[in-house]
Amino acid sequence: MTRDEISAYRSYILELKQRVAVYVPIKTDNIDRRIAEYINNYPDRTRLKVMFVREAEGVYKFGSKRVNIKIDKDKINIRVGGGYMTIDEFIDQFTGPELERLERTDPMRKFGDSM
Repeated sequence: MTRDEISAYRSYILELKQRVAVYVPIKTDNIDRRIAEYINNYPDRTRLKVMFVREAEGVYKFGSKRVNIKIDKDKINIRVGGGYMTIDEFIDQFTGPELERLERTDPMRKFGDSM
């Protein structure tokens, strides 16, 4: 692969990272519909740098972290340790550490260090 090709791929990947994705839920899953509603209506979408990926009903990956989610009194709660925290608290607390983990395994860093 030439330097020009690497540069073009790098630009394309950076452009993709800038785009705002729309979360499309599984219609029969109430929790997934609520997660989609929360994410798609989040006021500052640029803060959502780590996405929730559904594995099963109520089970999601957030970066490298597997979490259990439930709806309680119309609020999205995420199991942490022996209790639960709101989705807002969870995003505030765990986005930074998950971004650091993802950056350590980012293949683009290899290209960036060699160029």
